[in-house]
Amino acid sequence: MSGFRRWRAHRPFWGGLLLTLGGAEILFTEKAALPVVMHIGMQGLAGYLLPGLMVISGLLVLFNPAQRLFYSICGVLLSLGTWLTSNLGGFLVGLLLGVTGSCLAFGWLPDQEPRRPLLPRRRAAAAAAPRETS
Repeated sequence: MSGFRRWRAHRPFWGGLLLTLGGAEILFTEKAALPVVMHIGMQGLAGYLLPGLMVISGLLVLFNPAQRLFYSICGVLLSLGTWLTSNLGGFLVGLLLGVTGSCLAFGWLPDQEPRRPLLPRRRAAAAAAPRETS
C-alpha cells in the first residue's frame, strides 16, 4: 500500500476534503474587494471570515483526526452560517459541500472493520439451520 493511501485510510479524508472545497468555493464566489468589505463593516467581513474558517476546519479534520467531532460540528455551523453571509452559501454549492463534508467527518469511525454484505450472512445462516421435514 502506498504512503498516501495509508495516510488517507487513517483519517476522514473525504469529509475533510469536501469541507475544505466548500469553504474555498464560497471564498471564490465573493465579489466585493477587501477594502469595500472593510468599509461595509462586520457583515461584509463575515462573508470572508466564515468560509475561511470552513477551510481551516476542513484542513484540521484532515491533519488532526482525533478532534474530528469538534471540527465537524464547527464546520456544519459555519456552513449553515454562510447561507446569510456569503451569497446564499456560495450559491448553495459551497453550503452543500460543507454540510456533506462535515457529516462525513462526524460519522467516520477509526479502526472499523469493513462491513460484509447482509445477504451472504443470511444465506449462510439459512444453510446452517436444520430443516424441518413433515
